[in-house]
Amino acid sequence: MTDIFTGLSAFPLTPLHDDTVDETAFAGLVERLATVGVDSITALGSTGSYAYLTPDERARVARLAVEHAGATPVFVGVGGLRTSQVLAHVDSAEAAGAAGVLLAPMTYQPLTHDDVFELFRTVTEHTRLPVIVYDNPGTTHFTFTTELYARIAELPGIASIKIPGVPTDPHQAAEQVSRIRSVIPEHVTIGVSGDAFGAPGLIAGCDAWYSVIGGILPEPALSITRAVHEGRPDDAAAESQRLAPLWELFSELGGSLRVTAAIAEHLDLAPRKCLPLPIQGLTEDQRARVAHVVDRLGLG
Repeated sequence: MTDIFTGLSAFPLTPLHDDTVDETAFAGLVERLATVGVDSITALGSTGSYAYLTPDERARVARLAVEHAGATPVFVGVGGLRTSQVLAHVDSAEAAGAAGVLLAPMTYQPLTHDDVFELFRTVTEHTRLPVIVYDNPGTTHFTFTTELYARIAELPGIASIKIPGVPTDPHQAAEQVSRIRSVIPEHVTIGVSGDAFGAPGLIAGCDAWYSVIGGILPEPALSITRAVHEGRPDDAAAESQRLAPLWELFSELGGSLRVTAAIAEHLDLAPRKCLPLPIQGLTEDQRARVAHVVDRLGLG
């Protein structure tokens, strides 16, 4: 189970045009990732705007992802506000041929740890698909603890835990990963997210990188991932440092989604204004900054 939950998992956008999923653009993004050779593709993550799409749109995007990914495993985001909605999304992912599902505990009312545990228990009892625990407090406003990781990871079917980042200090990063590793079963992988933490997380011992930038600029993300797995951590750190202007844009311009969308639009991989309203995207001046960084780094 765990082999496919390692390496680089690329999270593509789900581009919209006139408030409708641009199926051609999405298929093109997926095919591009498969051609480059990412280890897996995660459709309908936060970068894929799953929370803004209807059930029918999500089911269609899941099918498109699997159809255009070739032999590359596809994981599908299945988060929803109600458990019944989550289970329906799981069924759609299964029907599409997904290799696994990505589950974030979405909420309007605050969730308790017991609420979240029961969600994962219900899903793992409902499906035979492997489940990735999606810890993304910046969007879900729910914070996992190491103890909750341990409790959920004991459920059958849990394959991986996507952690939101690691400390910048290498020793502290390694300690954090080791602490999580010590309380979860051996077969459950740990995947880092937050692209500025990709290289540090992999160097600290994470098995996978769940990457936003990997979904639109897979080559440098693959370069970092392969360098770590081949025992060249200094090369991975150097490449991540080269991309520091991108990480700074993520921080300065309100997160990775808007910047990634601007990159996709700049490279003609997605139509203008490809994000779901009410998300407006970047201003023209901000877009110009993004384009300048992309061009200066030779990422076009």
